[in-house]
Amino acid sequence: MAAPSHPGTSEPKGANVERMPTVDDVARAANVSRQTVSNVLNSPAIVREDTRLRVQRAIDDLGYRPNASARRLRTQRSATIGLRLDPLRDGISGAVLDRFVHKLAEQADARDLRVMIFSASGHDDELAHIRRLRDGSDVDAFVLIGTDHGDERSQWLIDQGVPFVSFGRPWGAPSPDPRHRWVDVDGRAGVRDAVTRLRERGAQRVAWIGWPSPSGTGDERAAGWREACGLPPAAADALSRATEDGVPEGRAVATALLALPEAPDAIVCASDSLALGALMAAQAAGHGELPIVGFDNTPVAAAVGLSSVDQPLDEVVAATLELLFGERGGAVRPNPNSNEEPTHRLLVPRLVERRSTHLPLDGNPGALGSGDHNRKESS
Repeated sequence: MAAPSHPGTSEPKGANVERMPTVDDVARAANVSRQTVSNVLNSPAIVREDTRLRVQRAIDDLGYRPNASARRLRTQRSATIGLRLDPLRDGISGAVLDRFVHKLAEQADARDLRVMIFSASGHDDELAHIRRLRDGSDVDAFVLIGTDHGDERSQWLIDQGVPFVSFGRPWGAPSPDPRHRWVDVDGRAGVRDAVTRLRERGAQRVAWIGWPSPSGTGDERAAGWREACGLPPAAADALSRATEDGVPEGRAVATALLALPEAPDAIVCASDSLALGALMAAQAAGHGELPIVGFDNTPVAAAVGLSSVDQPLDEVVAATLELLFGERGGAVRPNPNSNEEPTHRLLVPRLVERRSTHLPLDGNPGALGSGDHNRKESS
């Protein structure tokens, strides 16, 4: 039976309680002042290289870790990125955002940064969260997910001088503000490449299933299809359909396309959700060999053997952090006096070819669900 405890008792004298190293310990070990250690931690560029290395060796040898809360109060910097998550429309489309968030967290951690995720019901609610996080010095900079025509979030952030980068370019602006930093994937080029590959393999009537306009991303992808399909305007219009994103919607539209007197001999879609629906429609109509290409290269596309345009999310995240924090790590604020071109990165996707397109049009695609063993990547 354990001895009863008594109020007011404490650890015996001489108990081995490990003490965490302090800034003073580092300063003594490196034979420098306390201020020099602080400069190495917070403004390393102003410290002589040999001194900085000596202090860094002392930090590493002692295992010193700066107090993040104290540093935030002292510098008014939190080393934190704010990110709002959009509601998921379905599990397939949401996979791209999930991957982006995971990669952002991983690459931010490698830079000794944190990611704070919050939810909001719309743009106004998101801006309210941003104001609160900025005023409390909880977040240094923000990443906007997605942009749309007349997006008020970016203009507010620019006006307030808040550092941000959007994953998605500014749509609809005749002269985009050079203070709006953005990263995007060239969907037009990705779809154009997919259509070109299909035509090289013999397809003559490549149909398009996209999203209703105006949609910045959707319109760009549709433009890539029109540039590469090789059809006169009337024939192209007959093979083009727009619908809301989703598997049932893709299936319904593809069913209508396959019922045309001159049905398509291949289909390219604006998303993997639409492509999966088109695949179901083709199977139901007895056209299991019909080449179909989606966009986003989700796990679902890999599982059912759909070719898909892959967004280079590792590059997207790396470019986002570079535009946001530069090489030294301090958040880059919008420059109201800048007359330079917009600071942005437009990255090129690649087509990942699987069973649905890697065989000639008269080939046997094999059983549905043959999966990734037929995968071939095109760069």
